[in-house]
Amino acid sequence: MKKRFSAPARADVYTRITAEIIAAIEAGPGTWRLPWHHDGSSTARPTNVASSRRYRGINRLALWVAAMTTGYTSGIWGTYRSWKTVGAQVRKGERATTVVYWQPRTGRGGEDAGEGEDSRRSGFFARAFAVFNIRQVDGYVLPTQTVSPLPDTDRIPAAEAFIANLGIKTVFGGSDAYYMPPTDTVHMPDFAAFRDAASFYGTWVHENGHASGHKRRLDRDLSGRFGSASYAAEECCVEILSGLILADLGIAHHPRPDHAAYIASWLKVLKDDPRAIFTAASKAQQAADWMHAQQPQSSKEEAA
Repeated sequence: MKKRFSAPARADVYTRITAEIIAAIEAGPGTWRLPWHHDGSSTARPTNVASSRRYRGINRLALWVAAMTTGYTSGIWGTYRSWKTVGAQVRKGERATTVVYWQPRTGRGGEDAGEGEDSRRSGFFARAFAVFNIRQVDGYVLPTQTVSPLPDTDRIPAAEAFIANLGIKTVFGGSDAYYMPPTDTVHMPDFAAFRDAASFYGTWVHENGHASGHKRRLDRDLSGRFGSASYAAEECCVEILSGLILADLGIAHHPRPDHAAYIASWLKVLKDDPRAIFTAASKAQQAADWMHAQQPQSSKEEAA
């Protein structure tokens, strides 16, 4: 006979896990690192192919939006000339995306410098440049990764079923994990790109956690801009949620060090609110309860 856990018992587990996360943060959480192997081609952090420098300011936003709307899965960009310098050729008929480069009025500006400054300062003027994504060129191949891909045999069927039961669409591929509220879609790198199975499922739950806040589900505020307090509060909430669900699924019985490190990085933004993590934990438990409520009745009885 399977042992059943009461709702208060699950709440006790959530309280313990949250307390362990807080203790880990207070002890010094260490440095958070991306849970999947990355080749540097993030669409969210567009990079110039010639200089390897990140685009900044309004250019970062413009190229991120361009990649999203066109379906590009890489954030490598460059002008026609810079693609030629690396032995690649922009295909005939490809449509360029415009970026701007701020330079002194008395100085000579370097084409395709790779950094856009979104600040109008006295003595500077903007020059526009046309850039193309790696998907628009021939003859250029990203450096291959030397890491071994995570094998499909490491997948965890119970976790796959749990997330599938949430009914939220996931698109796999690319090099970033994120949730798109307008399309109500989770985007994830492929399973093989992750460092281990727990990292994959933790990230997948994290992104589905954002989706739980959609207006037709728990209706949390998902409008916060990157770096804002509301954005930080949402990130803390869904990362705590990730730790709770991994524990429920038996993938991790205690919060992983990376959970504490990630949450700590966002708590810096919330430093003026001493109860921020407790508020985030409360919303995380609400989201976890919603996820369990989406499971088939037999599963809910076993987990309840």
